Amino acid sequence: MLTVSDHNRTLDGFTYIYPVLSRRAGGVSIGINLNPNNACNWQCVYCQVPDLIRGKAPKIDLARLESELRAFLAAVCRGDWLRHNAPEEARCLRDIAFSGNGEPTSAKEFADAVALVVRLRAEFDLGPAVALRLITNGSLLGQARVREGIRRLGQAGGEVWFKVDAGRAEAIERINGVRLAPGTIARNLSACSALCPTWVQTCVFCWDGLPPSDAEFDAWLDMLTGAGTTIRGVLLYGIARASQQLAAARISPLSAQQLDRVAMRVKEKGLTIHVSP
Repeated sequence: MLTVSDHNRTLDGFTYIYPVLSRRAGGVSIGINLNPNNACNWQCVYCQVPDLIRGKAPKIDLARLESELRAFLAAVCRGDWLRHNAPEEARCLRDIAFSGNGEPTSAKEFADAVALVVRLRAEFDLGPAVALRLITNGSLLGQARVREGIRRLGQAGGEVWFKVDAGRAEAIERINGVRLAPGTIARNLSACSALCPTWVQTCVFCWDGLPPSDAEFDAWLDMLTGAGTTIRGVLLYGIARASQQLAAARISPLSAQQLDRVAMRVKEKGLTIHVSP
């Protein structure tokens, strides 16, 4: 039975497709894992992927991806998979999401994979009620093939959930494991939001028992409201599943009161916010 605390990426006989119960989507999400090699160009401290390595996606077998997605959509939409595998209150398909065990846009076939998913959603007559989503760190927006994939997603009525966990270089390195200037993230966020409706997703937590400082939150908010960026809002979430990274012991959940305080600051900036503790 699916639970929000277990986002296992394995499904018997499948390489690229996995189902999860998503807090933020509000039901069952079909994940598209373009990184079955557990490779990512970031190494976020809260990441739940075991044996994570630095790197990019392998070559994607698009024919296999299509076969797997068609078979699983048939089981969900025309069979009784939801009845046997999802809690009664969550027996609805909410989205098809490019996520998985690493940065999905690192796959050279990313744009073609988007086109494939758009076509199969139409084949099963799912319509806009089943959203198409990309969950990304946005670091590869400088590549034309990535922008093309995001453009196709936007044309199909999809949306991007763009990771922004901090607004200072030292915090970005500590949380996401990359040396990246805040200005670079801001430019990529602006480019993404011009191609496809974009939400910022942010994981907030305590580090060594302490929440982020007011100065860190100010820098983060400044990035979200910078010139040239038009985001739909913020998806704020806490830690629901155990990190599999080396520094996992240093992070812990914020209290409900602390999360509410962050949400209030976002609202004061005029941004829409959804909170998933």
